[in-house]
Amino acid sequence: MIEFLRIGVVTSPHGIRGEVKVYVTTDDISRFRTVKNIILSKDGARREAVIEHARPFKDMMIVKLSGVPDRNAAELLRNAELLIHRSQSAPLAENEFFIGDLIGMEVVTEDGSVVGELTDVLKTGANDVYEVRTTDGGSLLLPKIPDCIIKGDLEKNQLTVRIPEGL
Repeated sequence: MIEFLRIGVVTSPHGIRGEVKVYVTTDDISRFRTVKNIILSKDGARREAVIEHARPFKDMMIVKLSGVPDRNAAELLRNAELLIHRSQSAPLAENEFFIGDLIGMEVVTEDGSVVGELTDVLKTGANDVYEVRTTDGGSLLLPKIPDCIIKGDLEKNQLTVRIPEGL
């Protein structure tokens, strides 16, 4: 299981007071108002920061971080990830997983046949779509619906699926 969860990515500075525009990667945008301590991660380096304030802006958030006094300092954060520790995350419902925990899972059918490895989760609006690299090197897209995704097991690092006819 992953230790840190990404809640956003800095896209650019905003204004001259050290604020940044953040592309939100969490389902819960209120996370920017409830979580104060974060980790900034860029190019393999990490440092702690505090969210001083955050507000919505179009489809993003404008965030003021501690230690970022002006636009020049904000510019250096371009493409930095905003991470929170797993313990700061919202509780998950039964059979719900963080995307970071799913990536790399072995994908098997109900009879135990290995299909491949889960490589990505695509957000489509209606439902997520799981991208699987098959054992023969191909690619398989499975919608995250009860008829296709049977269960996930973090301890076994395994996702059990039912592949509909025609896929």
